[in-house]
Amino acid sequence: MATRAQAGLEVVGLTKHFGGLRVFEEISFTMPPGEILGVIGPNGAGKTTLINVISGKLAPTAGRVLLDRQDMAGRPLHSVSQAGIMRSFQQTNTFRSASVEENIARAITFSGGGQDVWRSLAGLLEEFELAPRLDEQSDKLPYGLQKMLGLILAFVARPKVLLLDEPAAGLEGRERERIDSFIKHAREQFGCSIMVVEHDMDLVRRLCPQILVLDAGRLLAAGPPAEVLARKDVIDAYVGAVDEEVA
Repeated sequence: MATRAQAGLEVVGLTKHFGGLRVFEEISFTMPPGEILGVIGPNGAGKTTLINVISGKLAPTAGRVLLDRQDMAGRPLHSVSQAGIMRSFQQTNTFRSASVEENIARAITFSGGGQDVWRSLAGLLEEFELAPRLDEQSDKLPYGLQKMLGLILAFVARPKVLLLDEPAAGLEGRERERIDSFIKHAREQFGCSIMVVEHDMDLVRRLCPQILVLDAGRLLAAGPPAEVLARKDVIDAYVGAVDEEVA
């Protein structure tokens, strides 16, 4: 796995309010380069808003987002992306009327990459079954392949920090295993840290050595999955209900 001398991502006292609505308050955590961090919590806990604030889509009400000790809080999305924080989306997010190849070419151009990027993508394109479909219009692909293409577009930018918002949502069992491969490629090629917001507890247990639990706008628990998911307050707030839904 690639390594960096940089400090990685540090979130300090991050708070977001919409008027009188408190989405989350005083959230703090660190992600060294190469770390995979899971973020779980019930619907409405503020998980996607957290990604939106860290990525620059929304400005925080208070707090700091430090990337390699440089404060990103309040910077616009394009500036945060250029600095190295990239995100995916719950739903598919591609240039819908363009072909798979054109989607990737545009992402390479926007990120300032060259032809070497295509070589780095070869394995993923084959594994995700996109290599033989480069000429197809992206919004005509099956849903699962559209999501894989969206992940590849984030990968093209060679991120330092990758924020994945429910990457397994809507995917079938076999397709969910591709999330493992994607994360492995991102860590091996870029040494990037990866935040995974997800409801799939099997995926979280499998991929994330550390997790955070958000509940009602606060950080309820943090630590290794085996410890955190065994806590009664976490089970009461979240885990029991999710496991029942999956069953």
